[in-house]
Amino acid sequence: MGKKALINIDYTYDFVADAGALTCGEPGQLIEERIVQITQEFIEDGNYVVFAIDVHDNGDSFHPETKLFPPHNLRGTSGRHLFGRLQALFEENKECDNVHFMDKTRYSAFAGTDLEIKLRERGISELHLVGVCTDICVLHTAVDAYNKGFNIVVYKDAVASFNQKGHEWALGHFEQSLGALVK
Repeated sequence: MGKKALINIDYTYDFVADAGALTCGEPGQLIEERIVQITQEFIEDGNYVVFAIDVHDNGDSFHPETKLFPPHNLRGTSGRHLFGRLQALFEENKECDNVHFMDKTRYSAFAGTDLEIKLRERGISELHLVGVCTDICVLHTAVDAYNKGFNIVVYKDAVASFNQKGHEWALGHFEQSLGALVK
C-alpha cells in the first residue's frame, strides 16, 4: 500500500454554521468531532493533510455557481474560516510540512488546482476524504480521484450534506461505482 493523504473538503463556517451563507446545518455540525479527530490523527502520523477550501469572488458573473447558489465562501470573509475546532487545529499546525491549505474554485479539489502534482510528488496513492457536501464537492473530488487512479476512502461519519437523499446516494456511489472504501 502506498502513502495516504487526507483531503478535508469545504468544512467552513459558510457551509456548516447555522448562520452560514450556504449551510448544511446540523448534519454538518454533528460531524465536527469526527473530522477534527481524523485530521489530528493524520497530522500526528505525518501524513499529508490538505484543506481544499472553496473560494469565490463577490459578483463573479462568470462562475457557474453564481446561477445555482447564493454567494458563499467569499474571498476575505469569515465565511471561509474552518468551522469550529477545525480552525484552531489548522492554526496550530499550518506551519507543518505535511499540512497544506489550498483554494479551489470548483466542486472538485482537482479542478484548476495543483493538487494532483502535490500528491504525486509525495508518492501518495490513497486519498481519505472528509467534509461537505457529500453529494457535491466530496463527490466530485472522489470522481476525479478515481479517474486519476487514486484509491479512495470516505468516512461516512465525517461527511454531510444539506440533502439527505443526495448524501445517501453519494455514499453508495463511492462504494459501488468508484470502488471506494466507505467506513
